[in-house]
Amino acid sequence: MVWIPLRERLHQLPLVLAGPILRRTEPASVTVWLALRRSCDVTLQIYATHQADAELAAIQLQGQRSTVAVGQHLHIVAVTASVGQALQPGQIYAYDLIFEIPNREPQRLRQALNTDQAPLVPISYFEHGLPTFLLPPTDVNDLKILHGSCRKTHGGGIDALVILDDLLEQSAQIPQQRPQQLFCTGDQIYGDDVCDPWLFALTDAGDTLLGWEEDLPIDQIPSETVPPLKSKHLPPGERSSVAENLAGFTAGMPNKSNRTNSHLFSFGEYCTAYLFAWSPVLWPKLSDFPTGRERYRAPKLIKIWDEEVTMLQKFWQPLWKVRRSLANIATYMVFDDHDVSDDWYLNQDWCLRVLGKPLGYRVVQNALLAYALAQGWGNTPEQFEPGQRGERLLNAAVSWSAASGSDATASATIAQLVGLPETLPDGQPQFRRDQQVWILDHHPDSLHWHYQVQSACHEVVVLDSRTWRGYPIAAQNLAPPRLLCHIAFEQQIRLPLRQSQAQNLLTLVVAPTNLIHLRLIDWAQQWSLKQGKVFDNDVGDAWNLHKEALSEFLGAMFESRERLVVLSGDIHYGFAARLNYWTGAAEAIQTQGKDRAQVLMQLTSSAFKNAEFKTQLVQTKLKSLLPETPQEWAGWHQMPELWEVKSQLIGKHWQKRPPQTDLPIQPLKLRPFQKPAWELAAAQPESLPDWQYRVEWIHRQPARSLPWGKVGWLKAQRPRGWLARHRHWLWHRLSWLWRNRWLQEGSEVVGTSNLGLVQFRDFATDLNSKPDLDRPPIVIQDLYWSPPWQPTQLVTSRFEGKLYPDENATPFPLLPRRLAAQDQTPAAPVRHSLPPP
Repeated sequence: MVWIPLRERLHQLPLVLAGPILRRTEPASVTVWLALRRSCDVTLQIYATHQADAELAAIQLQGQRSTVAVGQHLHIVAVTASVGQALQPGQIYAYDLIFEIPNREPQRLRQALNTDQAPLVPISYFEHGLPTFLLPPTDVNDLKILHGSCRKTHGGGIDALVILDDLLEQSAQIPQQRPQQLFCTGDQIYGDDVCDPWLFALTDAGDTLLGWEEDLPIDQIPSETVPPLKSKHLPPGERSSVAENLAGFTAGMPNKSNRTNSHLFSFGEYCTAYLFAWSPVLWPKLSDFPTGRERYRAPKLIKIWDEEVTMLQKFWQPLWKVRRSLANIATYMVFDDHDVSDDWYLNQDWCLRVLGKPLGYRVVQNALLAYALAQGWGNTPEQFEPGQRGERLLNAAVSWSAASGSDATASATIAQLVGLPETLPDGQPQFRRDQQVWILDHHPDSLHWHYQVQSACHEVVVLDSRTWRGYPIAAQNLAPPRLLCHIAFEQQIRLPLRQSQAQNLLTLVVAPTNLIHLRLIDWAQQWSLKQGKVFDNDVGDAWNLHKEALSEFLGAMFESRERLVVLSGDIHYGFAARLNYWTGAAEAIQTQGKDRAQVLMQLTSSAFKNAEFKTQLVQTKLKSLLPETPQEWAGWHQMPELWEVKSQLIGKHWQKRPPQTDLPIQPLKLRPFQKPAWELAAAQPESLPDWQYRVEWIHRQPARSLPWGKVGWLKAQRPRGWLARHRHWLWHRLSWLWRNRWLQEGSEVVGTSNLGLVQFRDFATDLNSKPDLDRPPIVIQDLYWSPPWQPTQLVTSRFEGKLYPDENATPFPLLPRRLAAQDQTPAAPVRHSLPPP
């Protein structure tokens, strides 16, 4: 087949290129996002339904918004309906859209989705043909939240986001069973690690939809003799040198240039990455892609190209199901690093090397502008209302695009509003001080990427742990950062929780990076940090290496909440863990800790589509050789007098701990050796900690088959063609041991593509009341995935834990015994210890 550029196919496409995606949804307002190929006024109408929700009733809410001309053929809108009657929990609502184009007949949603080539685009689960949704309930026991992260088009494993459509199809007409919210917790697209054929299509589509080609800056002062750099000058597979040397990106470090070979650069490429990820409309026929032989001569490159086209075909086949599902559930999003580039703002060194280069600065700006249009607008539509800073950003984007990217004033306004710092005369980004850390100098008018969502039974605090990091002043540029600086703790956690006055609501926190990790990851990152190879393993990109910041996070959350649920992604495996936390006067923790314990549950679902061999390995029973044992931590506001205890074969050796030495780290040990080699003990009652916490992993239950688990789209992804089927048959025969169910039923994580469903059981109506200990409140996470032993079927693995302290959930003992006059032996030891922040 012959490649057909988008400019030759554009006239055949429907009005709606991507969407509708249901975004922020509240009783008094509903927001829907779309990308269109024409400018128009869009009206959103929300309908009540009756007769088992199959028929439309009266209009409840209505609103109108004009599209924003991002390009000549790309017009984006997030339209909010807020005029009318408030919506009620437990009621299924439908919505329709009216598109008014000058000198044309208005179109309804079904007309705007269809063309002669695609006359029946599925967007509904009902005969009336309209998308529907459900508000969160009044009773938290009926609340159902989906979450996940990390969706790479050519990533390993199935696309678990497709499972969302299967879940909604099963429950669409049953309000008590239907999920109400979806949280995408990061890496909705990948700016780095893009496969070559996909970049080939994105560059073509981006330039076509914008109607102009972006000049990518290389020097601080543009040269009049050197022609401008454009995306078409940087073909797929040949961008690594420019990405690393001219833009400063670290995704290819070290010796991983394949991750930057096709890095996104232009604004058009970032925009179309979202459109291609959420809708099949712009995709060319997979058979129309050039073959590897048409692109390359080297056999290795030919093979890689053809394999990547096959991967894209598997991603594209069920993409219509992703589109339908996102139209039928309130969807909230937040970025992680890959929405821009790997390691984005990881540490101060990254900021200096990338933002200090004109090309790096521009690419980050392009990514953030695309994020604002595709994700941020729907999260916080109030920021984009007339007269608000978001509207200023939209106007600047229109001006910049209308000038083909040459309007320097509009570009500077965009940089300011998306939160980029100003550039100093030497080309470096501007920092400012926040107590003991440097932070990027945001303009006061910049948009806030963090936000809150509240319903009748719960509240969700969504954190921005990327753009408000604190880089230690006294440390090297590669040092792990505080994921939230002091200002961010106040703005994103303390202030919202104080203002919400929602003590009777269940509080959830979306933290794109994890509080708790596998210890294997901790050890690997500690080693990489010592070697100075921080970009190898994302060292510093989670809370595990900055315990002072983690302690402040826990303290800030527990100041006003007794129980918390944290949703995370990022790490390409799913699990659940519980943290018991005690704080207060040191002696009171020891004597009254049981009654004062506060509880946090971390639920991680990752990746939608980016499974790796190492994560699949820790899913198996082989990981049982290194089980996750409980971890106990203690912290002090002022460093106390402590003793070190060295465990020996016979007895223990005690020595006074020098006050300024680093705390010992528990070494790697295999079973049955559970105790660490080094322990700490308080020397005096005054040395007892000011807070303590214990981390315990929740057991993964055996996978359960689903009555509807044999889904057609999984069967359709099986290899086609004689050679592919033969290879698959051979692998199936040789891999019987790996695919064995017993081996794959590990007890801690799900390490392949998964989607998380969170539910709650036995919660009291008054969440402040003391729970019934015979029926304590339970948090449930079901991870949906496709197992190796049945690759054409879906299963679910359950993690279930109490959001209330166990009977034995008391702090580990630290009260000193009477010191013997002979040897002055101190108290019972502390297994892990924590210096003061």
